[in-house]
Amino acid sequence: MKEYGEKLKVMIADDEERICQLIEALIDCDALQMEVVGIAHNGLEACELVENLRPDILITDIRMPGYSGLELIEKVKEKEENLEIIIISGYAHFAYAQTAIKFGVGNYLLKPINKEELTGTLQKLGERIRDRRRLAEDQQRIRQKSEADIRLFRMNLLNRLTEDAVWKPSAEELREKYYLHVEDGVFQGYLLKVDCDGEIGRAGIDLILGKVQSLLENSFRPRCREFVSGVKGSCCVGFLNYGSEKTEEIRRIFRDCMNQLESEKGIFGPVMFTAALGSAAKDAEGLPESVAQAAIIIEDRLLKGTGKLLERVPAASAIHEQNILERYVRQIVHAIEVMSVEETEDAVAQMRQTILEVRDVKGFEVRELIYSAARLFLSQVEIKNRGETLREFEDRCSLCGSMDELLDRLAALQKAYVEEMCRRHEADTVRPIRMAKQYIQNHYSEPITQEEVSGAVGLSAAYFSVLFKKVEGEGFAKYLIGVRMEQAKILLRESNTPVSKICQQVGYNDLKHFTHTFEKATGVKPTVYRKMYG
Repeated sequence: MKEYGEKLKVMIADDEERICQLIEALIDCDALQMEVVGIAHNGLEACELVENLRPDILITDIRMPGYSGLELIEKVKEKEENLEIIIISGYAHFAYAQTAIKFGVGNYLLKPINKEELTGTLQKLGERIRDRRRLAEDQQRIRQKSEADIRLFRMNLLNRLTEDAVWKPSAEELREKYYLHVEDGVFQGYLLKVDCDGEIGRAGIDLILGKVQSLLENSFRPRCREFVSGVKGSCCVGFLNYGSEKTEEIRRIFRDCMNQLESEKGIFGPVMFTAALGSAAKDAEGLPESVAQAAIIIEDRLLKGTGKLLERVPAASAIHEQNILERYVRQIVHAIEVMSVEETEDAVAQMRQTILEVRDVKGFEVRELIYSAARLFLSQVEIKNRGETLREFEDRCSLCGSMDELLDRLAALQKAYVEEMCRRHEADTVRPIRMAKQYIQNHYSEPITQEEVSGAVGLSAAYFSVLFKKVEGEGFAKYLIGVRMEQAKILLRESNTPVSKICQQVGYNDLKHFTHTFEKATGVKPTVYRKMYG
């Protein structure tokens, strides 16, 4: 057994040498306590290296000569079931998503590889591997079957069931390693999802999930040979083992639980509940697949609505043939270039319309599409913590119960960043004009020119002229005259300074020109203005 304190071994497989070099350079080995032990440029070489080097983490392209990424995953998982895998690809493959889940891969990165996202994924996998090793060592030391130990084992079992779809446990393994009272019959995974708005908060969600779990325990444990349940994220997830003669009774109990939760929604607040049942497996080996199916089925609530018991395993539709992401990227790039919130909203509206036109579109496809759109959008805007922002977005989306809510989240994400871009642009635009106006206030008594002021604020005279008129609504010369005339009126009203002197104090050397300009601005000559207001 490997020590969990030692460095984790990482292997990279990609047919492009520069991509391998880039990924290796992006991995902060010291910070992550990892080391790159091998690089392969085709599937056959990668398969051989995995067998020889026994890495902890494999980063592989989806398409390579020899074996494809998915073929490679299938091969290596047969020999190294605990190998953690990250798939990388140049674009989102919806057709591959379900296949990747089948092989136990849930980590999917788009090219170009972002260091922050790669680091976050590696960090998450590293923690998972080290946690697994710690647990394995704990299991070696545990001898007594205390209730606390059994709960620990069962949570470990649930983690493996939800993260390792290629594992094929036997009933004997479940009994001896996890202390379960399973018997021959039906093994069926389930998932009960809680969706809500952001007002409830994590503490509120945990409280609701605790009550849901108690309801499920009380409803199923007396009627099943074994019932395993745990909380992951915003879901209660687990499996049931029961006699085949109770199939309809189990479905009825699930519906009764859903009805009870729906009737108590007023107590919980603005929440929605949906349940999903994976296929009924005839033996324990089918459990991981059944649990994985429930996780895919639950996404159909986005289209079919919440408050239901969903059972049918959805097949992939033809949504990937619609080039939705390609069109979205074209629209969103232009929207960002022109800083138009309206165009970003149009891009989301067009995406929604196209999705609705796809026959038999599935919920898991919609979610992956929207997550991919968010990744692509964030890759086009200047942002410091792209990976963290994406995780926060996906966390909020995980509580959405419909496609429209997901699209609203995407639209809100886009709006926030485009509006921030507009504010930054406006600040960059207004600041030099504000500086120019201050300069005019300080120097209006001098024979200043537009060239002099534009130079003082660091802009070319031509650009300054256009920008000044755009911001102020009038040209530089007219604005300068306005400032000088206002100062002249103040001096005429509040002092006995001769008009000829005031002429010079506001930047004019020609009294006749000053008088003409003043009369044009006020309708009266300076001497008349003084008599009227002085």
